[in-house]
Amino acid sequence: MSAEPDRRGFEPPPYPYERLDSFKPLAASFEGGLIDLSIGTPCDPPPASVVAALAASNSERGYPPSVGNEPLRRAFSSWMRRRFAVDVAPSAVAACIGTKEFVGTLPQWMKLRSPWLDTVLYPAIAYPTYEMGATLAGCRAVAVPMNERGGIDLDAISESDAARALLLWVNSPSNPTGALDDLGAAAAWGRAHGVPVFSDECYAEFTWSSPSQSILQHGSDGVIAVHSLSKRSNLAGLRVGAYAGDTALVHYLGEVRKHVGMMVPGPAQAAAVAALDDDQHVVEQRQRYAHRLRRMADILRSWSGVDVPIPDGGFYLWFPVDDAWEFTERLAREGGALVSPGDLYGAAGSGFVRVAVVQTDESIERVASRLGVS
Repeated sequence: MSAEPDRRGFEPPPYPYERLDSFKPLAASFEGGLIDLSIGTPCDPPPASVVAALAASNSERGYPPSVGNEPLRRAFSSWMRRRFAVDVAPSAVAACIGTKEFVGTLPQWMKLRSPWLDTVLYPAIAYPTYEMGATLAGCRAVAVPMNERGGIDLDAISESDAARALLLWVNSPSNPTGALDDLGAAAAWGRAHGVPVFSDECYAEFTWSSPSQSILQHGSDGVIAVHSLSKRSNLAGLRVGAYAGDTALVHYLGEVRKHVGMMVPGPAQAAAVAALDDDQHVVEQRQRYAHRLRRMADILRSWSGVDVPIPDGGFYLWFPVDDAWEFTERLAREGGALVSPGDLYGAAGSGFVRVAVVQTDESIERVASRLGVS
């Protein structure tokens, strides 16, 4: 008699940040309530010109192009020229509905393109969606170890995994470590192994130890840079991002994505153009985050005695502690603030804590007051 087939389907795991829910009542008991430093949701306002463009685009009745309209693609191209000194034609730029959906759906589109390959390579300490995107596509998710600087260790990728790889993700500045990867080395590795490299650069405006960097500074052959307005312009709710680089890959992905109706709404595209054309508000936002990183690091050092370094990039503090979950609970109880234990970003992140300095200066000072830090 044959064995009964396994009829169990996919059961989505709990969303990583839901594991923090038990700490929220501890923090909410403080006057002024919970100060959430666990998720990178911006709190500062976008420019008034962006809000005005959103309201007055007169584009809400029509279907926008899936790859983005011409003004949006030109605006992304011009911004990349100003920021990174790279020339990317608007035809090599396409829009996405924020970058999370792009990250989460990319492996299934790449699997259709190369069905004999089955592996997604991604940093071992990373944004969880790189792994989940592979899982949702029925692919192998292979975590690449980190080097001593907190970036991805390309030398640790085995030849067998490279031979099966659909793509390699790199993320610089890294969420959560803040490390800056050698993007030139990543591009060269991909070309040497015939593996497309996707570079998540959504924190590129916030680098502290060097100028902003893009993988496209090392050529576009076989590589795609992924960018977002969520962090740059405090527009996480607008859901506008873009991918740019290798013309064949951009064209392929644009053609596939149009069949599933992935379209950034027209008003959001108009607002994005206004945001991309304005660099001054980003200068001001950089100053805010630089101050908050320094101040929050000082507060946590004074309270806990733990060494809290300033990252090379991004707006997260990432530092080792004896027990990350105990540290998180203690900070919620004593300071009314919620942070993220590092294992939310992969097993290799155990023993670390991530603190997102996305709350106002007033809220950060409230944490200091609760903890008795001057």
